[in-house]
Amino acid sequence: MADPVISGNGVFSHVFLGAADMQKSVAFYDATLGALGVKNLGPFGNGWVLYGRDKPAFIIARPGNGEAPSSNGATVGFAAATTAEVDAFHAAGLAAGGTDEGQPGPRGHLPGAYAAYLRDPAGNKVCAYTFV
Repeated sequence: MADPVISGNGVFSHVFLGAADMQKSVAFYDATLGALGVKNLGPFGNGWVLYGRDKPAFIIARPGNGEAPSSNGATVGFAAATTAEVDAFHAAGLAAGGTDEGQPGPRGHLPGAYAAYLRDPAGNKVCAYTFV
């Protein structure tokens, strides 16, 4: 059986993160996910914006209950193909209004892990990971 962390076999149909300011969040995710080859697939339904490579897998929108978005303690990790993509993800995120939560570099908790962490404009914690 392949290592589930490295194999890329997903268990989620999608990830949804709340956004307080959609314009800032769309600019942030267009930049950071674009650095990973993930495309903005456009708006959908009630102001949702969908992202994916070939199908929607990541959604940002204002929370449906009208409350402020909050994800303290949660992190969404995006797969990167190379360390250069991780570096580009982090740089693009900072330039697009994100804040640093962990510079690009090796991570000692997983063998061969290389990652970078950001907070998006709504305060959600996101990262990009690759394994070398």
